[in-house]
Order: sequence, then structure tokens, then C-alpha cells
Amino acid sequence: MFQGIAIQIFLLENKVHVIIALSLLFEGTTGVVVAYNLTWKSTNFKTILEWEPKPINHVYTVQISHRLGNWKSKCFSTTETECDLTDEIVKDVKQTYLARVLSKLANATSSAAEPVFTNSPEFTPYLETNLGQPTIKSFEQVGTKLNVTVQDARTLVRKNGTFLSLRDVFGKDLTYILYYWKASSTGKKTAKTNTNEFLVDVDKGENYCFSVQAVIPSRNANQKSPESPIKCTTHERGVFRDMFFIIGAVVFLVIIFIIVLSLSLYKCKKTRARRSRKETSPLNVA
Repeated sequence: MFQGIAIQIFLLENKVHVIIALSLLFEGTTGVVVAYNLTWKSTNFKTILEWEPKPINHVYTVQISHRLGNWKSKCFSTTETECDLTDEIVKDVKQTYLARVLSKLANATSSAAEPVFTNSPEFTPYLETNLGQPTIKSFEQVGTKLNVTVQDARTLVRKNGTFLSLRDVFGKDLTYILYYWKASSTGKKTAKTNTNEFLVDVDKGENYCFSVQAVIPSRNANQKSPESPIKCTTHERGVFRDMFFIIGAVVFLVIIFIIVLSLSLYKCKKTRARRSRKETSPLNVA
């Protein structure tokens, strides 16, 4: 059996395939397959470790530690191939962490041999977590100014019992980019801010579409988030609303004028009728 495995390793050039072949070696000798392809999946500090393969007759336990710390066990004796490690890494997102996945037989006793394990790549959340898609909180176009406000995503990082936003965690390291363009064209303009507010010049009477993107320029990788969903201003609605108020005001004034005129005509008619009765009534003889 060892000879067959050695041939597999010699023939396979891909690193992952070599790990699989080594896993077969462990299976042949101990009945346990070691984990491979350990991968960190992290967005806005929500962090999960994934690996392969699906277990058949064995279980996994995950351990995590930062560089100067002790190993802490998570996801005990699981048959899953992922483990949520968020609650550990958010304690200090600037630390560098290492995880390992231990494999052992499902029915192994506590006195069994030490479990075999595979180490993960190192992971520094502050530098490596992906930035989630930002949200546009509000926007308004008034005349030649377009104001856009970005909503910071909440994270699971805590300080004094309060969950922090991305801005709270990254501070001035976090930049937002606004992409905006006339609704009638495709030519994009950009603006940047270290806050959550944009105020840009636009052409009066034109509708504009826009999206925002979170960026950490100081990073070597994972610098940018996906762009937010596109939003557009609707200038026509503002014009319609203004015209509605104008027309309403005109109608109101016309109604008032008609009422005043009607009352005036009614009074004039009564006055004329009273005069007519006086003129036609007989004179009293003394």
C-alpha cells in the first residue's frame, strides 16, 4: 500500500493532491483522514474557517491561538467542515491568528493516541477581512448639489459592551468612493471622503445615478468592497411636486375670488332690491 501511495505523490504535481495522498496514508495506518485546504472566510470580521474533506468515520476539533497565546478548542468533535471563530478573533482584530484542525476516529476513547492535525495559514483580521457591500443611507439633490450619506456596517467587534461599526474599527483608514453619473449618460465621475458624507456639484435639472464603495488604501490586498446597489435621483418628481403646489395655490385663490365675488354680487343685488321697493311704495299722506 505504501508503494502505491508513493507513486501517487510522485505523479501528482498539484499541492492539494499531494495533501490528499498523504491523507490516504494516514487513513491506511490509523483510519483517520487529516483535514486539508484550510481556508479563512471573513467579511466585516465575521470569520469562519473552512476545510475538506467531509468526514466518514472520524470527527474534527478546531483549535485557535494568536502568536503568543495558548491553543483554545472550538467546534468539538464536529462532523461539519467549517467552524465559526468570530468570537475569538474579535477580541483583538490586529493580532495574527493560527488555527489547526484535529482529526480523530468518531469512536476514539480519551486514552487513544494524539489526534493528527493540519495547520491553517496565518490570519490577521484587521488586514485581511473582506469589506462588505456598503449601504446608502440617504441622498438628496438640491439645485446644483448632490448630498449622499453612507451607512456604516455594524461588526461583531465590541468595546465597552457596544458593537462597533466599520468606521469605529478602521477610523481614518476607511475611505468611501462615490461613483456618480448623469442618468442620461455613462461617463462616471468619482469623489472620495474619509467621513460618511459626500457633497458634490451637479448640473441643475439633471437626474444622477450613483453607487459607493468602501476602500482601505493602506492594505496590500482586499482593499475594496463590492459597490453598493445603484441609486438615482428623480428630478421630475420634484418638479411635479412644485407644480402641484403652484396649481393648488392658484385653484385656492380662484375659489376665494369666486366666493368673494359671489358675496359681493349677492349684496349688490339685495341693495338694488331694497332701493326698488322704496321707490315703488306709495307715499304716506299726513
